[in-house]
Amino acid sequence: MRFLGIGDSGDLSSLYLRLAADGHEVKVHIADSLSSDTLAGLIERVSSWEAELDWVRAAGLDGYILFENVGAGRGAVQDRLRREGLNVIGSSDYGARLENDRAYAQGLLAELGFRTARVESFSDMEAARAYIAEHPARYVLKANGPDAVSYVGRQADGEDVRHVLAADPRYAGTSFILMDFIDGVEMGVGAYFNGVEFLEPACLDWEHKRFFPGDLGELTGEMGTVVTYDRSRTFFERTLAKMRPYLAEHGYCGYINLNTIVNEDGIWPLEFTCRFGYPGYAILEPLQRTSWADLFGAMIRRTQLQFETEPGFCVGIVVTTPPFPYSREQVAEPVGLPILFDGGLSEAEQMHVHYGEVAAQGDMLVTSGASGYTLVVTGAGETIAIARAAAVALADKVMVMNARYRRDIGDKLIAGDFARVAAFGLLDPL
Repeated sequence: MRFLGIGDSGDLSSLYLRLAADGHEVKVHIADSLSSDTLAGLIERVSSWEAELDWVRAAGLDGYILFENVGAGRGAVQDRLRREGLNVIGSSDYGARLENDRAYAQGLLAELGFRTARVESFSDMEAARAYIAEHPARYVLKANGPDAVSYVGRQADGEDVRHVLAADPRYAGTSFILMDFIDGVEMGVGAYFNGVEFLEPACLDWEHKRFFPGDLGELTGEMGTVVTYDRSRTFFERTLAKMRPYLAEHGYCGYINLNTIVNEDGIWPLEFTCRFGYPGYAILEPLQRTSWADLFGAMIRRTQLQFETEPGFCVGIVVTTPPFPYSREQVAEPVGLPILFDGGLSEAEQMHVHYGEVAAQGDMLVTSGASGYTLVVTGAGETIAIARAAAVALADKVMVMNARYRRDIGDKLIAGDFARVAAFGLLDPL
């Protein structure tokens, strides 16, 4: 098969490497100049993805285009390429709206019968600050768009959010929302959609977005996640499955995730991710018996609505290097640092290492790219604790200068949050 990857920074690096290792032809377009070295010496990179469309077409049903994101109008581009007869997996213009226009998504979810938190949209910081003064409450502040910044308020009267709006220039000249804070367990549900139907099973996930252990520090894209395909149908049917007619109407083809808060009062949807999740796709891989190529083939040909998975849990830990969680546009940090493993890796361990911003330098892998998103390690097992122990043991073998990662992924679930979710009646019966 032939695969053309299109993105800004090579977010699907691990997937491209896996496809190439399985014998498929892979080319990748990376738009960000600071990421131009990513995958050097490992995967063929192309300066113009448009120039490679005939290469994809020549493979017929075995030619695929994988889009990493929906920024820069790429949702509409994906729709156009589909109309031209190309096999595109990623998102769509509709998906871009679901993900980036938070107020629209919340309105749609309310129409579908979900419990939704109060949401107010703003494009003026002073108007938002005045609203908080008139309606004191604990708020979550979220900017719209693919590079949205967020702040989770802590004060019951919203005064901390008012001060953040006054002090943070990133909210000036942009649109954002104020959402009532909902207390509970944060969890997501995700599935692949083939343009008409969902493929099953769906997955359940629990993300850890803060930079430091104990959920301290900056909100990152994600520092680690617990995932499973087990006992997921009940939650899927009550949430993401309701989006089936809307996704089909717009020809959506790719992965989609709905993040929620769950508590004694029910399920409170927060936001959509309408693309491959990073690092979610890599953390799901050890639980997918069906290969990426066969999964994508089933999506495009619509030959099956089920794929094979492993039981149990997988825990993923993101291993980063400076300047993460910032960019080299903001903080000057070197690339080309050697990536080594204490004692080497067994064949089984190699399958649990998912490379991100890396390049080949001779016979050695080195760091590359814009953000220091170096690699993800995973561990799988019957329980969250067993899977986490395996992931931590592998992370501890990574030898990269100034590597940082969290060793507490899954702590709250093990301590009681998973049992709470089960007690809410949100998991399939054992």
